[in-house]
Amino acid sequence: MVLTDSIRLAFQTVKSNKLRTGITVTIIALGIMALIGIVTATTAIKDKMRSSFSSMGANGFTITYKDRARFGNQVKEKSDDGKLHKKSNLDKPISLQEAELFKSIYQFPATVSIALDAQSSAELHYLNVKTNPNVGVSGGDENYLAVNGFTMAYGRNLNASDVQSGRNVCVLGSDVASKLFGGRSASAVDKTILVGALPYRVIGVLAAKGSGAGGSQDNFILTSYNNIRRAKLSAASSFSMGITSTNVTLVNQAAEQAVADFRRVRKLQPSEADNFVINKSDELAEKLIGSLGSIEGGAVAIGFITLIGAAIGLTNIMLVAVSERTKEIGLVKAIGGKRRDIRRQFLFESTMISLLGALIGILLGILVGNLFAIVMSTGFIVPWGWVIAGVLVCSAVGLLAGLYPAIKAARLNPIQALRYE
Repeated sequence: MVLTDSIRLAFQTVKSNKLRTGITVTIIALGIMALIGIVTATTAIKDKMRSSFSSMGANGFTITYKDRARFGNQVKEKSDDGKLHKKSNLDKPISLQEAELFKSIYQFPATVSIALDAQSSAELHYLNVKTNPNVGVSGGDENYLAVNGFTMAYGRNLNASDVQSGRNVCVLGSDVASKLFGGRSASAVDKTILVGALPYRVIGVLAAKGSGAGGSQDNFILTSYNNIRRAKLSAASSFSMGITSTNVTLVNQAAEQAVADFRRVRKLQPSEADNFVINKSDELAEKLIGSLGSIEGGAVAIGFITLIGAAIGLTNIMLVAVSERTKEIGLVKAIGGKRRDIRRQFLFESTMISLLGALIGILLGILVGNLFAIVMSTGFIVPWGWVIAGVLVCSAVGLLAGLYPAIKAARLNPIQALRYE
């Protein structure tokens, strides 16, 4: 019996036992569908999160001070002699002088922006129209928009003169402009709005950026950090710096240079630890993305458990097939069939059933998982690595499940098999 004969006979047998084949294929398909579907969905979520953080400046980072509320448990560390030594002085805000000095001495090919946090619950008015009291007010400089990935739609950006004078001018996010001026955002330029009780002249409107990890990125206004100080719109005492590298591959080198330069600005001794923090956008993204790993782990567990059940069921089905086809096996042996031919036929049958289940499960899993991709407006996703892994695992399941029945069939005595009723 040649190889093609074994494959053809195996296919005909699988086709003739539709109910048994269908049940086993369904069990395998459900396990693979759960695995591929969840992996595809989490891949879509990861792509969306990476896209969101990329729009926030994946090639950039920020420098903030170490406050005791976040780093209080790191105040002291043990030295080699076992004693506790204070390694950094916490609660030392970054002053405007330090921020401006850093901006002037930082020579790496990157853009530096100085910012001062203001408030996130301002209410804005224009004539008889007002916003909800949830508009963010940010203080920055002429580089703030570039560092944070914003573009102008109408009007102009803050300039150095605006920053130095601290005058009451602002740039509106697209959500705020739409709320105050309806569908006529372009008409907002040169209008005067009220931020609380203070009048501000609108000099520009930003293009829509969409939602990020923390909600809408367009529900805010930007003014200069000196205006925030002068108008007393913020209780924050510390400035922050945003740095965007001109090349995404140079982010780590840019951060290292920033640490070295800002240590000089802060007058830290070589033995002292940093009393400021470097926050990278991609690091935060990877932390959030890493939290999805447990979901993928659950998908693998579901798929694995289902495949174990399918393997047991497939083994039972193949053993029943051996009993039902005992006479047929005896006849094959009587006309010259060898043990390897019998083994090969049963292994081909179990592998075909397993791979059929894998194929259906993969197709369903990709379709189900890409429903999330459609909702999140990401591209069509095919997790090729898991698809290949699913095919290989199902091939192994088919071979292992059919191995014992195939050996049992091959060992049958042809005379007793022919007499079997």
